[in-house]
Amino acid sequence: MTFDPKLFSDLCVFLSILRCGSMSRAAIDLGVTTSALSHRLRKLEASLGIRLINRSSRSIRPTTAGAMLAGQLQQGFEAIAESVRALEQYRQYPAGKLRLNVLRDAACLLLNPVIRDYGLQFPNVHLDVTVDDRFVDIVGDGFDAGIRYGDRVPQDMVGLALTSPLNWVVVASPELLERVGRPDTPQQLLDLPCIQMRVGDNSAFPWELGNADALIRLDVRGPLCANETEHSLAAAIRGVGFAYCLERRVTSEVREGRLEIVLPQWASTGPCFMIYYPSRRQPPSGLRQLIDMIRSNERLAPVEWPRGNGALPESGEATDHAPGIEQGGLVAAGDRSRSPQRPGSRHG
Repeated sequence: MTFDPKLFSDLCVFLSILRCGSMSRAAIDLGVTTSALSHRLRKLEASLGIRLINRSSRSIRPTTAGAMLAGQLQQGFEAIAESVRALEQYRQYPAGKLRLNVLRDAACLLLNPVIRDYGLQFPNVHLDVTVDDRFVDIVGDGFDAGIRYGDRVPQDMVGLALTSPLNWVVVASPELLERVGRPDTPQQLLDLPCIQMRVGDNSAFPWELGNADALIRLDVRGPLCANETEHSLAAAIRGVGFAYCLERRVTSEVREGRLEIVLPQWASTGPCFMIYYPSRRQPPSGLRQLIDMIRSNERLAPVEWPRGNGALPESGEATDHAPGIEQGGLVAAGDRSRSPQRPGSRHG
């Protein structure tokens, strides 16, 4: 006989009647009328083709078949309860595969600094990271979460800020500055060799300099166009041209004297890096811990996770300043559209 899942609730009713010892007490326990409970029992017995309970006005007793069924059902429900209890270890000790789609700069600046400690603390989580500057549908492509610039997170996703707002700068090698000169104004870059930026849709992206009303966009030209920061910086170090990048991305190169920041007064502030995923409820195993570790490394306030379920916080709607940093990091989907289209919009 093939088991009909529709019988499951009726089997639960059957066990409740035996546990309570009377139809009336079972009806009160289940919040239904005695007649409705009696109807459910008759329907179950009719479906199984066998009597399960002998009942009179004063007592109920399981038949031999009913006692056998009750014993086996009890074992089954105990196995189910044990399986549910076993899930607790996944809440406390994450396990399984966590698939991420991450921008190259985010992988370098956010994941690389924490990935060793994360692996040591959560050895049962397998991080499967795809590094890609193209915009992708993380749900359609099977990813658990993505990291993008805040103004590029899709409107139907829930996001958490992983950094403070990011500064973008123009850099050049000392050799190039000696050869072509140091520009005094952004407009002078139009007459100098620059490494153009190509974004995820293969279009060239203008350099954005300054902030607010002073913001300007330059369609620079030069001997090279690249869609990847490491390649652009390698070329800039060799004197190919001026490059445009995150200030944090060239910290060591500037400190070592391989690159210099040009027009520092025209540095442009753009959106933070943000991690996002489809549902506020029940983030994938290991994601909450990764978020906490990255935010701690970035010296951001801890996220106030609700106890017990690991879901994203309900409070802390987005504001027009740095997304969510003062309010736990949560950015509601509908509010991100108010963010200005800053340098972060250049990457998918």
